Amino acid sequence: MLYYLFEYLDKILDVPGTGVFQYITFRSALALMLSLLLSTIYGKRIIRFLQRQQVGETVRELGLAGQNEKAGTPTMGGLIIIFATLVPVVLFAKLHNIYIVLLIVTTLWMGTIGFIDDYIKIFKKDKEGLKGIFKVVGQVGLGLIVGIVLYFHAGVTVRTDTSTSDVFKVPTETVIMPAPMEEKSTATTIPFFKNNEFDYAELLAWTGEGYEKWAWLIFIPVVIFIITAVSNGANLTDGIDGLAAGTSAISVLALGIFTFVSGNIIFSNYLNIMYIPNSGEMTVFIAAFVGSLIGFLWYNSYPASVFMGDTGSLTIGGIIAVLAIAVRKEMLIPLLCGIFLVENLSVVLQVSYFKYTKKRFGEGRRIFLMSPLHHHYQKKGYHESKIVTRFWIVAIMLAILSIVTLKLR
Repeated sequence: MLYYLFEYLDKILDVPGTGVFQYITFRSALALMLSLLLSTIYGKRIIRFLQRQQVGETVRELGLAGQNEKAGTPTMGGLIIIFATLVPVVLFAKLHNIYIVLLIVTTLWMGTIGFIDDYIKIFKKDKEGLKGIFKVVGQVGLGLIVGIVLYFHAGVTVRTDTSTSDVFKVPTETVIMPAPMEEKSTATTIPFFKNNEFDYAELLAWTGEGYEKWAWLIFIPVVIFIITAVSNGANLTDGIDGLAAGTSAISVLALGIFTFVSGNIIFSNYLNIMYIPNSGEMTVFIAAFVGSLIGFLWYNSYPASVFMGDTGSLTIGGIIAVLAIAVRKEMLIPLLCGIFLVENLSVVLQVSYFKYTKKRFGEGRRIFLMSPLHHHYQKKGYHESKIVTRFWIVAIMLAILSIVTLKLR
């Protein structure tokens, strides 16, 4: 909202200095600072409110060190993340930008699903929470909305031929360049390859002429799968103090770099990457989101004063998935969100191997001492803080490697 106020002051009243709000970097910095303040200052008030409402975590007996001490710790802390993200976004972002609208919808949608799940666990005394089928229906519903909007909305366009742009000219020349040609496309980026754009529509080329108009048959299911997989991955990662929030902040920060350069014609031209008009505005959302995650860590780091619950973890996963898809970097998710991936895989492998060995040998066997993977290391005697710190280090390495793909091809 403040963006529109300062735009009015600048363009209509010509008030000096108000034009600074036109810069994404300035508004992103304000969003980051405000989200940090909101999550740290008002986060304490939200935690006290949750305590008064007796919104305490019910801990299942898993035989893990320090587990019983966590019983009664307030959960639903994801409300802090949602609140500290949306307030700066509403104040500083362009609310008519389709990418910002999608991210706000994603935050509220996934936050609602997670809130219902936490509510059932706490107040209905049902440890299973919202039934899995309803979670999946919610995730698929969001994926359907995001996929349809990104495919059909006129404001979602790309430009893949940045290498032919005349942005860079001889310094002695003064040339007013035409606006870049933009087009609707289902193109995405394949990391580590030259000429690394891949169009989902090409998968239908065998159907003959006019296959491009049926690209939504591939694109929308891919979007649904990614949103479902990443949100579940974030959910599984949320198991020990500070793990999900810290690793997510690192991944989102890397996505912020991708978003900024992809939405800037000069940087996208220099890096020879896909130019995505208007996507740079997502940097403001990302700044607010990173600030809220870091501020949440003030209370969620060991020993945690609050847990994010599914209210937070499902929201985090949904936002990361939508960001990656919107900036056409979804094929980087296995690398960028490698922590989510291995946590997911550890559960899948554990369950599959247990069922297989039980059927074949009459006795179920395990690959890990316990899954998800962070519980395996807890069983081996590692302290929570050591596990979280090492996972953060791995997440930083994966984020750096993901950023390097901008030039490493």
